[in-house]
Amino acid sequence: MSLKVNIKKRLGNFNLDVAFETERGVFAILGASGCGKSMTLKCIAGIETPDEGRIELNGRILYDSAKKINLTPQKRRVGYMFQDYALFPNMTVEQNIKAGMGKHPEEEKVRSYINRFRLEGMEKHYPAQLSGGQKQRVAMARMIASEPDILLLDEPFSALDSYLKWELEQEMRDMLAEVQKPVLFVSHNRDEVYRLCSVVSCIDHGKMEVIEKTKEFFHNPKTKTAAVLSGCKNISAAEIVDNNHIKALGWGITLCVSEIPEETKAVGIRAHSFYPVNAEQIPGKESAANEYRVSVIQEGTGLKKYRNPVQEENIFKIEESRIIEDPFEWNISFRPSKESGWLQWKIAKTEQEDSPGPIPPALAVHAKDILLLKDNAYE
Repeated sequence: MSLKVNIKKRLGNFNLDVAFETERGVFAILGASGCGKSMTLKCIAGIETPDEGRIELNGRILYDSAKKINLTPQKRRVGYMFQDYALFPNMTVEQNIKAGMGKHPEEEKVRSYINRFRLEGMEKHYPAQLSGGQKQRVAMARMIASEPDILLLDEPFSALDSYLKWELEQEMRDMLAEVQKPVLFVSHNRDEVYRLCSVVSCIDHGKMEVIEKTKEFFHNPKTKTAAVLSGCKNISAAEIVDNNHIKALGWGITLCVSEIPEETKAVGIRAHSFYPVNAEQIPGKESAANEYRVSVIQEGTGLKKYRNPVQEENIFKIEESRIIEDPFEWNISFRPSKESGWLQWKIAKTEQEDSPGPIPPALAVHAKDILLLKDNAYE
């Protein structure tokens, strides 16, 4: 099964321009609110009509502006789950499921969906009588009952608290594994995407950017938008100095990195990638005996001695700093000079700890941990 999308749509000053293909698994569309994620799904489902382009599902043309083809939603065989599930409030669970099955649904099939999605005993309940998880299962049952070729999930967890969201995510994972349909999963939550999806794309200002396998997208984002959506806190515009040096303009520092692609326009450093260095490792600084704590989760210790000296270019002297306490980590904002932008350094808390300890005179970052980023698609 495959979906091919290449469409454009203008809404006032907003221009949607997306092109992608997907064959199997859960394909994520990640982006901030208002970037065009939901509009993309609505165009695929036939709820909205693009201005131009083509949508093809398993060889069937759903929309083609050149050939003047535009199938109705009922003929597209596309299952759509809305953010609020969109259950009919005046219909029972059983009736909601039947609504997805055409004019003359078979009772045996209705019963099979009720059993499949663990809705026994709730057949005569109305949506107002259901929990969040039960509503989700009814919406999924109704969607699958229509026998779609593809499932479109529009931020299914967006309105839920964190605990309920986690429970429903586990149910969703099981349901998707059972139905074995290709899925488009729209979200602005990177954690959901990382756990549930096999391929990730991102949309920014209506433009679709990177399409990559999930782990590659998060570990090595290619654009500024992808870096932000993957959770990178520190991003600066940059200018290439030579093959192995790039100047971070917002931080006033030149970084030593691996070979730099020509299209690199920015650099990113994750907040957990910094580590403290001794005064003796800072050029021009006198030796100091103090050691500063840094938590390294994978090594299972709250204390860490200084690592080997790094290149001068990758040392960030700390001119000014602020400490903000989060529930499970210390969030330390700092800047290398009064003129520099602020950066974030995060370290995990240890047990019975009421402070992160003294702030070191400088932080450093390894070349392999510096992200080399292209401009966003709309720039």
